[in-house]
Amino acid sequence: MGDFMKTKLVSAIQLQEVEMQPADKPQSTKQGHGETFSVEEAVETIGFGRFHILLFIIMGSANIVEAMEIMLLAVVSPEIRCEWHLEDWQVALVSTMVFLGFMVCGVLAGYLADRYGRWTVVFGGFVWSAYFSLLTSFAPSYGWFIFLRSMVGCGVAGVSQGFVLKTEFIPSKYRAVLLPLATIFWMLGSMLIIILGMLVVPTWGWRWMIRISVTPSIILLFLFQFIPESARYNVSAGNMAAAVETLQRIAKMNRASLPPGELLEPRVEQRGNWRILLGSSFRTTSLLLWFSWFVASFIYYGSVLGSSELLEKNLLCLTDPDGEHLVKHRNEDGLCYCIAFQLSDYQTLLISCLGEVALVPVNICLLNVLGRKMSLTVLQLGAAILFMMLNICTTMFGFTVLLFLLRSLVAMNFNVVYIYTAEVYPTAARSLGMGFCTSFSRIGGMIAPFIAQVLMSQSVISALTPFAVSCVFCALGNFLLPIETRGRALQQSS
Repeated sequence: MGDFMKTKLVSAIQLQEVEMQPADKPQSTKQGHGETFSVEEAVETIGFGRFHILLFIIMGSANIVEAMEIMLLAVVSPEIRCEWHLEDWQVALVSTMVFLGFMVCGVLAGYLADRYGRWTVVFGGFVWSAYFSLLTSFAPSYGWFIFLRSMVGCGVAGVSQGFVLKTEFIPSKYRAVLLPLATIFWMLGSMLIIILGMLVVPTWGWRWMIRISVTPSIILLFLFQFIPESARYNVSAGNMAAAVETLQRIAKMNRASLPPGELLEPRVEQRGNWRILLGSSFRTTSLLLWFSWFVASFIYYGSVLGSSELLEKNLLCLTDPDGEHLVKHRNEDGLCYCIAFQLSDYQTLLISCLGEVALVPVNICLLNVLGRKMSLTVLQLGAAILFMMLNICTTMFGFTVLLFLLRSLVAMNFNVVYIYTAEVYPTAARSLGMGFCTSFSRIGGMIAPFIAQVLMSQSVISALTPFAVSCVFCALGNFLLPIETRGRALQQSS
């Protein structure tokens, strides 16, 4: 009886094993062939590594070029005023024409980047801006100068799409650290053009300063070959093979691996469609962002050009003025066209540039603790207070400290609005969204010179008030933004 039961038990076990084997093997094979992953999962799995360091350095160098082209205006203004005997409004028009070129080409650059790729637009922007910047140094007249600078602004609009390209490669948990740190490169570009002005302008003149300033753009054209096209863009365009190749290259550099399975995401047909920006999902966000970008540019270039104007024309209310700061732009004999920057003026501008990165750790903490929306609100309110404090009579050291803090806040605000915009829009319209936003920002940049340079000559308090009031209204608008992007994955489609 015992042997019979044992035989039955063994037979039952063997039968169970035979029945289970066919079921297990096909199921495992099916899972192995059916696993897929998205580009977001690939970026997060690869993580941060050597590729992102290379990306940070090269794309950061693009910020150096962009900063030099924009900040050049603050340094060259006294020189062209003297050479062509320009009125205040004519000097302000130079900056306005640059931002006009940026505004016109901003939306176009965003559309092209969503339709044909980020890399192509950024590279074309480098070539365009470097070419016309070099031509600017040969401008025979004021009319040619403002035309060529507007062409430079058009090229810089393409270069600014590099922020989108960079953001799309960075894992979500690193964006709040790496993107604010990019302001270091903007500061380096600003300081480099000021140092060039200090060393080259007094001896060789402003034309040679511009020619030398083109050098970083030429170097960057070769370095940019190491940056691939955005994998997120390739996925949205249906080019899966190129996206996989890019992700494999990044994984190899980072000594990581892709998620198991196959990259699979639907092709996005409506890439670069403006209706996405004004659809029900993003209408309120877009309208508030456009105003926020307008104010961000208005106050940033207001602080840059305004500080240059206060120093050039000696409009400061100083309790300890030296002989140089007693020479006024307007006196009883009429307009004084040739008041060159003194060494102390260049030094003040350099110190104020340091303010753009001095508080980067504070910016990183704000982004991680308060989020994007509240960070924008706090920074705008702080900037409003500091703008009004510039009218207080103080020492030269006191003015330098105020300007240092103001430049810190307006630079941080500009950086945060860049980050928020790149994070809030989907890949299908991210570049177009950035293009619309940068175009609205340039409207602020076009108006700023007439407040910071023309009105400032008439009344300092009248010029500072519009900047402070716009900050307060913008802070309210930022607080009402409907989407918070802290810790949020980048969206592929709406």
